Amino acid sequence: MATTSFHKKTLGLETSEPAVTPPPSGAETTFVKKPKLASSKSKKREIPEGLWEKCPKCSNMVYDKELDENLKVCPKCSHHFSIGARERINSLVETCSFEEMDAEMKSVDVLEFTGAASYKSKLEYYEKSTGLKDAVVTGIGMIGSHRVALAVMDFSFLGGSMGSVVGEKLTRLIEAGTNKGLPVIIISSSGGARMYEGMFSLMQMAKTCGALGYLGRAKLPYISVLTNPTYAGVMASYASVGDLIIAEPGAMIGFAGPRVIKDTTQAELPPGFQTAEFLLDHGLIDAIVPRSEMKMRLSCYLDFLMQGQGRSASLG
Repeated sequence: MATTSFHKKTLGLETSEPAVTPPPSGAETTFVKKPKLASSKSKKREIPEGLWEKCPKCSNMVYDKELDENLKVCPKCSHHFSIGARERINSLVETCSFEEMDAEMKSVDVLEFTGAASYKSKLEYYEKSTGLKDAVVTGIGMIGSHRVALAVMDFSFLGGSMGSVVGEKLTRLIEAGTNKGLPVIIISSSGGARMYEGMFSLMQMAKTCGALGYLGRAKLPYISVLTNPTYAGVMASYASVGDLIIAEPGAMIGFAGPRVIKDTTQAELPPGFQTAEFLLDHGLIDAIVPRSEMKMRLSCYLDFLMQGQGRSASLG
């Protein structure tokens, strides 16, 4: 018996009738997945990089230009953002008065340290990304009416870690201050000694403190400024032996981090532990100075600390 097939015609176009029942087992079927239509609610407006910064404390968006004009301090909650060494120097010294020392001194991979990345490759990367040779900038400049030996650490270069170059540059600066009769100011921002240099980095703790001892014998003042964060080998050496120790608001300061201390002691830490405010209450630091007032306050401190210095030097 002859079989006939019927086709449904619609408006002159021949189309096959869509299957209503499931196809028999073994039959090959092809399903076309419809593209999902993105809803208008899921669209996020992208903010161009370099225009806005989110404050980690108050979560407000701050215009970058406004942040720069305010010395990287949030205008809404006064949170102090990290600031580069050269930016900080420009905010403190008189215009065109800073003479940098040992600008070309660079670290060397003496131990040929290797890990996830070699120490040499890390040095090359941070030198390009920060424009610095190492984690500290040193030199002689004017703050108010006083000529000072100034060192500023930069946390963006390997976490401001102290290696042989950092220790040597600081020691040379302190010795220059001692020889020239200048007060010394060191602004610290560091995670501690540089692990890539092993024992050589730990030796800088004793070397810098030894140089400061000679500065003290010459009856010249040393002001230590602690910024966020200042930890470990740096805090255990030159950062904590100043004649005057001041800090920025909210700076985290200590030897080991709060998590390590909590895990070691198995005890709950008090509120605000290791903040500048906590340490001021407990007598470790002498004052908390906002960044906008730092230049003026340093000038006032030097007025007091340098009184009679000429007379003392002549009597000695």
